[in-house]
Amino acid sequence: MLYPVATNSRVVMDLSGVWNFMIDDEVKEVDVTQPLPTSESMAVPASFNDQAVRQEVREHSGFFYYEKEFTIAKALQNERLVLRFGSATHEAWVYVNGEFVVHHKGGFMPFEAEINDYLVQGTNRLTVKLSNILDYTTLPVGNYSETTDENGKLVRKVDENFDFFNYAGLHRPVKIYSTPKNYIEDIVIVPEVDLQKKQANVQFTVQTGGVFDEIRVTVLDEAGKEVAQATGTESSAVLENVKLWQPMNAYLYTARVEGLNNREVEDVYEEPFGVRKVEVKDGKFLINGEAFYFKGFGKHEDTYAHGRGMDEVYNVLDINLMKEMGANSFRTSHYPYSEEMMRLCDREGIVVIDETPAVGLMASFNFDVSMLEKEDFEDDTWSTMNTSEAHEQVIRELIKRDKNHPSVVIWSIANESATYSKGAYEYFEPLFNLARELDPQNRPLTNVLIMMANPKTEKCADLYDVIALNRYYGWYIQHGDLETAEEETRKELQAWQEKYPEKPIMYTEYGADTVAGMHSMSGEPFSEEYQEDYYRMNSKVFDEIPNFVGEQLWNFADFQTKFGIMRVQGNKKGIFTRAREPKMVVRYLSERWKEIPNLGYKK
Repeated sequence: MLYPVATNSRVVMDLSGVWNFMIDDEVKEVDVTQPLPTSESMAVPASFNDQAVRQEVREHSGFFYYEKEFTIAKALQNERLVLRFGSATHEAWVYVNGEFVVHHKGGFMPFEAEINDYLVQGTNRLTVKLSNILDYTTLPVGNYSETTDENGKLVRKVDENFDFFNYAGLHRPVKIYSTPKNYIEDIVIVPEVDLQKKQANVQFTVQTGGVFDEIRVTVLDEAGKEVAQATGTESSAVLENVKLWQPMNAYLYTARVEGLNNREVEDVYEEPFGVRKVEVKDGKFLINGEAFYFKGFGKHEDTYAHGRGMDEVYNVLDINLMKEMGANSFRTSHYPYSEEMMRLCDREGIVVIDETPAVGLMASFNFDVSMLEKEDFEDDTWSTMNTSEAHEQVIRELIKRDKNHPSVVIWSIANESATYSKGAYEYFEPLFNLARELDPQNRPLTNVLIMMANPKTEKCADLYDVIALNRYYGWYIQHGDLETAEEETRKELQAWQEKYPEKPIMYTEYGADTVAGMHSMSGEPFSEEYQEDYYRMNSKVFDEIPNFVGEQLWNFADFQTKFGIMRVQGNKKGIFTRAREPKMVVRYLSERWKEIPNLGYKK
């Protein structure tokens, strides 16, 4: 799926701004053929929750509506017109002028539909019905329940089976873009690099709608100079003296793809791409033939007022803070991030682990490590969860969307699932097979493991190219006891190293809740001193493990969660506050990360 861009043959209309908004109380049926009976406003893109000041709106579970009027310029009315949502969380039914256009389930991926047949002259009305309901068939997984109040009215409730707030709404831009009737529908770019010859053979697959006499692909360098050309829907071009996309040193070529009829260009699309080689070999993670060390974060799309809504100002700020610290990577925990962020990472040389929204695949969300005492643990996760269909869908959509991004080096199939329970392998094997089949660039795959999944209990490790661990020794277990936590950290990492010497090992989460401004001479938990001591302890052990290839801490910044006795205004494990103010540990981590090279470390 191509990101909407303006070219000589295409126009993009952005419908961002203030929309009409209405909570569906499910008392009276909403007639989408008429304007919404509401005077409430809501900004798009953003979550609706934190824009509302009433509790019943902020915490609403169920259905809600957005509405926007738009006009198509006369010059575009004979073009093919496509309505595109960057995402709609979590399920959407879309109507134009009261007529149903498209339905999509899954709150973090784009979808689109042609709308020419639904338009009228003058003002048009776009109505979107959404649901934020999550249950045991959806990703993420939610604990869904229904009750009735004293008046017999249905009351829906979603209790998150994950540790972040269930923000919902039109989180990403809604756009209308035009193409000619004959158009370029999709482009697949696969660079094959010969590092010795400094040469790349770049394969192009172009999918079209309608008919073209000729497809022409022109490769441009960053100066806009033509460096190669190819023709046909299946073609290739050789780049001599190729400039590689490197971590923190990005170089982007552009593929200008043109569809011609009668020797005239009818449609043109320009797709940026990078040339780089990613592989796992002998327990190392290699980028362009050199050992790469992940330095960075798990993070969230989470900001004040916007909630999970796309905010390019925060995207730029977050990347600049990472670079200032010497970080080089992050994981899109726990869902795919906006296309705008992915394109920014391509430009800035940030390495990305791209994750599906498969979080909450556990019968119960906890850190009960006592289950490890059982030889062959089994709970009811894989008999009660019915998420396979949604999981397959999002793998297809994610790889289709992000296949050409040079920043994406690993696909993360899930986060903290019950992979320690019998039945996990049977669930995950077909999903890993699917991802390997779909990815044209054959990126490595991983599954991010919760603490109960250790070298003894983990059922699916044979499926993973990289062992990715979420570990909280010294916080959720051995709380406040960093001496014992260090011993347990070392013991487990040595066990992984011994059992899988051919696989790279990394931490994708580790952290301690820290209240900004809280200090302690004795380094007690929740203080900024304890947070620094915690990270120093982990760093010491990381450096002892030969195949340990990366540290992505949890979390980049404090973030909102559901209410609970463990959370006061959300999760406080950020090394920045939610407002992006640094905690004390930022200085230590900056010093450490700037001393570790991006490439060539732990050769």
